[in-house]
Amino acid sequence: MNLLVYLVMFAWIPFVLYLFQRIPVQKALVISFIGAWLFLPQAQFPLRGLPDFTKMSATCYGILLATLIFDGQRFKAFKPSWIDLPMAIWCLCPIASSLANGLGPYDGFASALAQTVTWGFPYFLGRLYLGNLVGLRQLAMGMIVGGMLYVPLCLLETRLSPQLHRWIYGYHAHSFEQTMRLGGFRPTVFMEHGLMVGVWMMTATLMAIWLWRAGSCTSILNIPMIWVVLVLVVTFVLLKSTGAYVLLGLSLVLLWMVTGLRTSLPLFFLTFCIAGYLLVSGTGLLTPANTKEIVTVASQVTTLERGKSLAFRLDNEQLLSKKARLKPLFGWGGWGRARLFDEQGRDISVTDSLWIIAYGNHGLLGLLSLMTALLLPCLGLLWLRFPVFTWSHPRLRRQRLWRSH
Repeated sequence: MNLLVYLVMFAWIPFVLYLFQRIPVQKALVISFIGAWLFLPQAQFPLRGLPDFTKMSATCYGILLATLIFDGQRFKAFKPSWIDLPMAIWCLCPIASSLANGLGPYDGFASALAQTVTWGFPYFLGRLYLGNLVGLRQLAMGMIVGGMLYVPLCLLETRLSPQLHRWIYGYHAHSFEQTMRLGGFRPTVFMEHGLMVGVWMMTATLMAIWLWRAGSCTSILNIPMIWVVLVLVVTFVLLKSTGAYVLLGLSLVLLWMVTGLRTSLPLFFLTFCIAGYLLVSGTGLLTPANTKEIVTVASQVTTLERGKSLAFRLDNEQLLSKKARLKPLFGWGGWGRARLFDEQGRDISVTDSLWIIAYGNHGLLGLLSLMTALLLPCLGLLWLRFPVFTWSHPRLRRQRLWRSH
């Protein structure tokens, strides 16, 4: 870790203040979050009495301070809604988990504060600034621009191996062994893992394809939309992220089904499938025989190596789920208590999935609140605000998406 890490991390709050002073607030928020996520180092600094200082907490602190200084009336205009309740429960559930496990109120409040900074602040700021059509457009375009900015960096690391984080910040963000894939390299750029880069580029590619297909945008940064789509698609394919390939394919199929059939039922069905998997896996109904069948199909569709990776993940999920069911309501609390250890006290578990982390640490209360907080706003947007039959309305197809007001 070099001096530049300290410089960019602690200069980010003043930079966010500068953005809010110079450009429209919605655009400033999008640039602040996406810029931090894409380019700041994977670093954290302990703060006495506060959650660790990370690139996301720095962004949240900066935006909250900027709002207080330059846009204080926005706080007064915010109106809490019933849709905010799941996120509020998710942020506060560590208190119940700590108390239920005898860890004490201080541990509970400290954990709740950390969870609020990580999840609650970004959610609140999104509700504050992006809870309208213009804000959603700004976010979509910001993600596409962020994807375009990552294209040359991804191509560089695909050719030379993931080195940018080490070259600029002085260290690798994660194990270098996990960057090798299919006889080449999987980029990590300034993120923690290649999986994150894959999902990020998948999202940017999906946004670009759909805005181009819908005719909502003709160009970005004066680049014709067709070239933006082609560049993102080619780069995405070179990332060697099988899970992201599946997500993009599934997302495109769902969107074409929704618009072609003019119904939201496919998206509601997907939500039902997600809930169904959590129910089956969380209650132990997913047996080794079922897992073997899933892995066999996955190996036939992809490769044997990817099938083994999926089997490893499912096996760990089932073992961790079994331990989580010992304390099903509030979970085991923090400090790695939900993980598995051998007779020598060594950690022998791997937690790849967010749902099993939430279930193990905070039980059903945490799992249900988190999943509801993630899925409910999307379904509410489709059901209450913008049903499928409104998607062709001229207001939703406006071309001026990434320009200052």
